[in-house]
Amino acid sequence: MASLHTLVILCVCATALCLPTSSLTEIDLDNGKDLDIFEINEAAGLDLVEGDILIKEGEDRNTILGEKYRWPTTVPYVLDSSLEINAKGVILRAFEQYRLKTCIDFKPWSREPNYIFVFKDKGCYSKMGNRRMGKQELSIGAGCDSLGTVEHEFLHALGFWHEQSRSDRNDYITIMWDRITKGKENNFNLHNETESSSLGVPYDYGSVMHYSKRSFSKDREPTIVTKIPEFLDVIGQRMEFSDSDLLKLNRLYNCTKASIFLDSCQFEEPNICGMIQGDGGNAKWARVQRVKGGPQTDYTNLGKCKGVGFFMHFSTATGTQGDKAYLESRLFHPKRRSQCLQFYHYNSGGIDDQLKIWVREYTVKNPKGALRLIQKIRGGRRGSWELYHVTLDVSDKFRVVFEGVKGRKRSKGGLSLDDMNLSETKCPQYTWRIRDFTRLLATTPAGSKTYSPRFLSPDGYSFQIGLYINGLKNGPNKTAVYFHLTSGPKDNNLQWPCPWRQASMELMDQNPDIQHRMNKIKMITTDPNETATDYMGKVKYLWDNPRKVGSLVTDANGSKYFRGPSSGTSNYITHDRLKSRSFIKGDDVIFLLSLEDVTGLLKTKRPKIRDLRLEIDDRAAEKEPKRQMVNPRVLGPWT
Repeated sequence: MASLHTLVILCVCATALCLPTSSLTEIDLDNGKDLDIFEINEAAGLDLVEGDILIKEGEDRNTILGEKYRWPTTVPYVLDSSLEINAKGVILRAFEQYRLKTCIDFKPWSREPNYIFVFKDKGCYSKMGNRRMGKQELSIGAGCDSLGTVEHEFLHALGFWHEQSRSDRNDYITIMWDRITKGKENNFNLHNETESSSLGVPYDYGSVMHYSKRSFSKDREPTIVTKIPEFLDVIGQRMEFSDSDLLKLNRLYNCTKASIFLDSCQFEEPNICGMIQGDGGNAKWARVQRVKGGPQTDYTNLGKCKGVGFFMHFSTATGTQGDKAYLESRLFHPKRRSQCLQFYHYNSGGIDDQLKIWVREYTVKNPKGALRLIQKIRGGRRGSWELYHVTLDVSDKFRVVFEGVKGRKRSKGGLSLDDMNLSETKCPQYTWRIRDFTRLLATTPAGSKTYSPRFLSPDGYSFQIGLYINGLKNGPNKTAVYFHLTSGPKDNNLQWPCPWRQASMELMDQNPDIQHRMNKIKMITTDPNETATDYMGKVKYLWDNPRKVGSLVTDANGSKYFRGPSSGTSNYITHDRLKSRSFIKGDDVIFLLSLEDVTGLLKTKRPKIRDLRLEIDDRAAEKEPKRQMVNPRVLGPWT
């Protein structure tokens, strides 16, 4: 760690970092604090309704019940130039989650009468519902750029109060009034059924809209105590929508299908999700529960129930070389030109057996459908269920086709498929599977760092993830994650310092249905102007070439490379939350990793932004003949 031992930070500027001497290589973006929304807003000096709701005195509160306060299912928005680049990327990712899991879509504003103006103010806050005021503000300030927080604030804008303010909340939680900071008691008010509706959905401890247990506490003791003790450390999650959040949102907006979701299939039902045995093969795929020489359980129920789940299997244990079987999905009608196919594959066949992924496209020229090969999968890790992502690029009606091909080599089993998901989202660039994670969680000392393999972004930047499985020495019982640039084969042709690349570090909730996952996502953007000053007073760019600012390290295979400084969080996920979902499955965890160029988010435009409040003033001015009419305000740039 030679060169990084000299990286001691002495001062703070707008783009400089201040690091304690003991953390020379790591920037903790959260400064070691796991602040919830209301804490961020309190620190910013904000005094808002329920901590993050912007309501003026006398304003109508019947938001969730009033249809006039609902948005159209496609919500116009403006991203103001005041937003940090990382926040813009997180907001756009949150929009994709809305599209994937609900019928709510978002589009850049194009002169619609009402729209959401997203900007960086102090703190995180929103108005309730569509106030029909033209420009409606929603703030994503410093520290608010997490996926769950952004989803939370937009749920307010779409018409949802906090979960613990429901009229039936006293059946599920106890408010400890004597522990609440004086003057903050009003944040625990109830909303009766004339103000809010549960939409027939049971109380949800896991809602992204629920307060955390110490909200507005004067002594760090819980102000909210769950009547079922197991949920005390569950409330207040800011990972993603819960299933109940989605159910309520879809009911409120009469959603029948999600915008960019296409299919999810676990093969549990005999109709296998409308899939068919394709023509042209001399063998068939079979729906089975176990295979001699192959999987003894499906992936859906791995580690849970034995002998209950199903998967699809193409046997290569018998037959002759060249035997083929085709499994074709139902028909899909895409809205975009790019899709992500995700599935688990278990290879227990011969080393030259092949799984081929095709699309059958239906066009005017080929009304019966034409096959196009997308990817071949051969070999790979054997004897376990492995996760695959395949990017499709289809714009016409299509089917996905899985072709199994028997090779020449001896086989004990064959090719198996399970837990297929198809959506019109971007596939992650890489997966990092940490095997035997349950043992590592039990044995890895706090302060010990585990590194991923090195990966190469599409434009050539080499990067790596560092994981403290049991946290830092002063922060056990939670996992910390950090992003590093590393030296790579294309460094001489790249721009340094690395400009505006957004890293996404996503711990996958291994629920078989992509719409019901609550992944834990941390996004970090490289700012080429971010600097650090060493003990000799020399200024160094944090995201400069790792050969200049990094340390020479030796990999497990003996190869040497440079690892640059890192940025991340020591509060990535608590162990309680880690065990509350399906993050650990079959003793393993899976990270989905990407490094994207977000330079385009720097571009700004200057539209005339409609503020209805000003227009009302203008109309009033028209009635006064001696006063000159004021023009609508033109506000700053946006993207």
